[in-house]
Amino acid sequence: MKTANVYILLFDGFSDWEIAYLTPELNKSEKSTVKFFTVHAPEVTSMGGLRVRSDLLLEQLGIEAVSALVLPGGTAWEKNEIVGIDALVERLNAANKTIAAICAATTFLGQRGYLDHIGHTSNDLNYLKAAAPHYKGEKKYKNIPAITDGNIITANGTAPQELARELFIKLNIYDQKEAEKWFQLFKHGIWTEE
Repeated sequence: MKTANVYILLFDGFSDWEIAYLTPELNKSEKSTVKFFTVHAPEVTSMGGLRVRSDLLLEQLGIEAVSALVLPGGTAWEKNEIVGIDALVERLNAANKTIAAICAATTFLGQRGYLDHIGHTSNDLNYLKAAAPHYKGEKKYKNIPAITDGNIITANGTAPQELARELFIKLNIYDQKEAEKWFQLFKHGIWTEE
């Protein structure tokens, strides 16, 4: 059984709730490992005030080990405060590794052309166009909570459960039925024994 190695970028002001459904499931699964990394400082503070120490810095991350990269939202994306990850994202995308972005992190992908030719979503089309002036993917935009197209997963800021479900399926953490059962429980409070 191959283990999916999921790397999650942390930065000052990251939206902690947007990865809160994802990380517990990945941590408890025998099919995945989770590593948190930062660009410069080993400790950051989330938007919710959580002080978090990363597992490693960007310079220590070897892309051959990465199965998936997760980019949580936060206003730092809109302010262009997150620098230094362009080469990582470019190399991961070229290697067809999974890249998942939620909320404002979708503007990073939009600004750099990753969303121009694939189905994708964000907080809103007008928001994406305003926050990512070089974005040209309007015809491929889907007004839905989350979508996977090829190796890229995008989700709007109200869809952390949908982001998690898409990633669980993409990385074979859960099959379609198990992922949907998990989603119904954590999104709607509905538990089924089937």
